[in-house]
Amino acid sequence: MQNMGGERVTEAVADAVAALRTTVDRDDWGEVLAGRVEWTCLQVAEHIASDLISYAGQLAGRAQKAYVPFNLFLEEGTDAEGALQVIETTGVLFAATIRSTPREVRAFHPYPFRSANREGFAAMGVAEVLLHTHDIMEGLGRTYEPPAHLPEYVLTRIFPEVQPGPDAWHTLLWATGRGELPGRAPRTEWRWSNNLVLPTERLTLQGVTPASAADLAAGGDGGFEWVEDGPFDGTREAAGMTIKAYEAGVHRPEFGLFTLVRREDGRAIGGMGFHGAPDEDGRTEVGYDLAESARGHGYATEALRALSDWALARDDVRGLCATIEPDNAPSQRVIARAGFARASVEDEQAYGEMETGLRLYVRPA
Repeated sequence: MQNMGGERVTEAVADAVAALRTTVDRDDWGEVLAGRVEWTCLQVAEHIASDLISYAGQLAGRAQKAYVPFNLFLEEGTDAEGALQVIETTGVLFAATIRSTPREVRAFHPYPFRSANREGFAAMGVAEVLLHTHDIMEGLGRTYEPPAHLPEYVLTRIFPEVQPGPDAWHTLLWATGRGELPGRAPRTEWRWSNNLVLPTERLTLQGVTPASAADLAAGGDGGFEWVEDGPFDGTREAAGMTIKAYEAGVHRPEFGLFTLVRREDGRAIGGMGFHGAPDEDGRTEVGYDLAESARGHGYATEALRALSDWALARDDVRGLCATIEPDNAPSQRVIARAGFARASVEDEQAYGEMETGLRLYVRPA
């Protein structure tokens, strides 16, 4: 899965500017409100450029706790054509920053887990360009529709909870309160969602986006640099489960698949995650696998402890469980070291594992 963040930003800016340039003969950009936004078209153009350079600053400065304290403003008297030149310029700077930023770098962004990687920032930048171009064009009485792969890029990276609709552009408009979709209630509140990352001493557990899951399920690398014998079959199967949940509209990214990445070399060594959101009793099942070359070093235990502790600290999780084959002694040792215990016969019967022959392990809150 090649990182296309910089290229997608370049495409989005070029397409948006081409559309907006058809309206620069109008001298009312500073007076007409942009669609449903309470800013003029010129103010929205300034906002687009400000976001692009701000995102570049976050990545380039490796900001960790807050936004880098600077902003961009158009000089007084700037007209529509001048504003478009600034958008083009900031787009080039942002795309170049994304291309030069290493994959493992994360920088501060508040929604929802306090950080984003280069792909997350790219998707946010593309979203800002596409959506606010729509706002400006709507305010000027025009329509705008970008190439379908651009809103799809956004949806599959920072809107993981949004079920795909009949087409990506109108789904993105609906997801951001700008349009309607048949059978779905209007959305009045929204925020995009960058992936969750959980750190341990030697690893990071990196939440897998729908875009990454689709690539993994199809035999790709999901955007990660894997050890030579990874990913293992279970990770690809879990990625397929993630895509099915996403397409069904029941995917909750914090209860999905995580890739385990070694800190020492940035290589992915396995997958771990949940089989879905907690049920009505507050219980959810965990699963995991490692590439064979990464086994025997305590990585699975370290990761499972961190994931379990994170989940059980939540109000909506009251217990975790795992099912393991009777002859899988290594996995049984991992689950025991992570604080799980063999379930009672009654629990195994209630969970249906007596029929499958699997052993049930549980860890209560």
